[in-house]
Amino acid sequence: MDILEIYNDAILTTTAVYTYKPQTLESRQIWYKQKIEEGYPILVCEQDDKVVGFATFGPFRPWPAYKYTIEHSVYVHKDYRNQHIATKLMQELIKIANEREYATLVAGIDATNESSIKMHERMRFEFSGVIKKAGFKFDKWLDLVFYQLDLKGPKMPSEE
Repeated sequence: MDILEIYNDAILTTTAVYTYKPQTLESRQIWYKQKIEEGYPILVCEQDDKVVGFATFGPFRPWPAYKYTIEHSVYVHKDYRNQHIATKLMQELIKIANEREYATLVAGIDATNESSIKMHERMRFEFSGVIKKAGFKFDKWLDLVFYQLDLKGPKMPSEE
């Protein structure tokens, strides 16, 4: 339920998620089940007996040649921001991604989200491009910036 609250707040009050309507508990349960079935991590940070942040990653694109590239998401409850929760979650995600031999970790960030951009830059993500007018929310066009982190990658990459 805490993950749902955090995510829905991001939908309703920020441009961190380019969607308009809050999710239902059922839709978040389906999301959770799918992540687990596909073997992707869902990390949480707990404080005060509640989840105050979460992070995950999943495929960057559905085609097979992208199998070594993943895209991540990280969200922190509005009352717990600026406490380095996102950084700690990201450090663990990066560790897992390296253990699983992914080569590239992608971040898609709204161009006005300066705190997320700064965090990614501190974590050695490199700017890799911008899509102007990628979304429209709160009666304005939104630009989407991409950052990427080079990971260890597979010892023996293959096309299989």
